Amino acid sequence: MIKKLNKIGKTRLLMLGCGDVGMRMLPLLRSQFRVFAVTSNPARCAELRVAGATPIVANLDEPASLARLAGLAKLIVHLAPPQSMGETDRRTRHLAAILPDRANLVYISTTGVYGDCGGACFDETRVVSPTNLRARRRVDAERVLRDWARRSGSRLAILRVPGIYARDRLPLERLQKGTPALIASEDVYTNHVHADDLARIACAAIYRASPLRVYHAVDDTDLKMGDYFDAVAQALQLPVPPRLPRIELEREVSPMMLSFMSESRRLRNERLYHELGIRLRYPDVQSLLAEMTNVLTD
Repeated sequence: MIKKLNKIGKTRLLMLGCGDVGMRMLPLLRSQFRVFAVTSNPARCAELRVAGATPIVANLDEPASLARLAGLAKLIVHLAPPQSMGETDRRTRHLAAILPDRANLVYISTTGVYGDCGGACFDETRVVSPTNLRARRRVDAERVLRDWARRSGSRLAILRVPGIYARDRLPLERLQKGTPALIASEDVYTNHVHADDLARIACAAIYRASPLRVYHAVDDTDLKMGDYFDAVAQALQLPVPPRLPRIELEREVSPMMLSFMSESRRLRNERLYHELGIRLRYPDVQSLLAEMTNVLTD
């Protein structure tokens, strides 16, 4: 990757949605690119400058504010989520309207686009089947960006991302509250990726992704949701959550959490290894938990 980076030099790169994952990407990019990070919050400008980015105040909900982004960079990383209402991703539609021709864009989508798959194991060729508005907005964003890429002669990589974890992104509050999980016979398979690995995957996609290609940005974890909570609880020396049948759990968790607990799938990630050349720092959740357990016992 270093040879390719040196050839590119200080090319401009535009990043939209510079939250936790974007901030983890900046150290990997700032020495080789001039990174422009879009934020809708002026108070974040100082933080972004310290992290090595040039902040730009703009809002994907306000198309007029995006005019200054048009033609700014040919490399774009789009991490911004859709707005919280509706079936279409208006933010991505506003962005697509000002994207340049012959650009290279990496879009961070979600594995939720597949809906409930009954625990099936599959690769990126599976047809999407979103079952909630949140996932439908993501499917809309993917479709809009594909249309832009074909029309403009641009390269597009779509990373479908599952639950993101890290040392500071574990379900600690949920475990402390004793929020129940599903009984084993009704539990669902979930997919995971460490935030640092996701940042590395997104960077690799800039250089190595094939045009109009989808990648499962997932690790090798093979756990049901309740077993994941149990593993985290044991590593943090907390009580494991109680288990309830779904009909009882519906009264205990939020509708959003219930929707996550209603979709079961296991995603194959061969493209990640063979095409993007990724070697995961945390190949599964247990790798991080073992690291944390060793720190606690030292």
